[in-house]
Amino acid sequence: MTKDFFLAIEDRRSYYSLSKETVVPDKRIKEVIDHALQYSPSAFNSQSARLVVLTGQNHDHLWEITKDTLRMNVKKKDFAKTEGKIQSFKNAYGTVLFFEDQAIIDALQMQYKTYAENFPIWSNQSSGILQFVVWTSLEIEGFGASLQHYNPLIDDEVRKTWDISPHWKLIAQMPFGKPTAEPGDKAFTPIEDRVKYYQ
Repeated sequence: MTKDFFLAIEDRRSYYSLSKETVVPDKRIKEVIDHALQYSPSAFNSQSARLVVLTGQNHDHLWEITKDTLRMNVKKKDFAKTEGKIQSFKNAYGTVLFFEDQAIIDALQMQYKTYAENFPIWSNQSSGILQFVVWTSLEIEGFGASLQHYNPLIDDEVRKTWDISPHWKLIAQMPFGKPTAEPGDKAFTPIEDRVKYYQ
């Protein structure tokens, strides 16, 4: 599927009402995510991003882990709302986990000491670019998605469950599935308040 670049950017929204129904074969999901990972830029071409894609029972298990972890961290009176939110993510088809390989970041800090403080910042920027590319690419295929951040609460259990390298730092979680409801209208701050041009 192809779509005008600007339209794809406009259509990428946070979808919270998703189903386990897929819209393309798993092979296509892999192609889209692999392509995003291969061609998203990174500082010094570090290629420090790492992804784990969960579908089926593995996807469900991630959100059970998240729910059980939050049960221990959220007040009992507030947990029903939290549980409903987690269930909405579990209702999706799959989840992309975004990581950054800290061993690569550490090596770059040692090699380029002048920029050492910047490499963690650049790592997060590169991850953000990848998240956007994956998110928009999934949207083009017909999926809805959202970006979640239950790290570091779930990090240890995720690492143990899926045998994740201790060098991989969890950055974000992206549940995706077939949209069952459209997101609401989005308000925009006037563009002239957010950008300046000098000629």
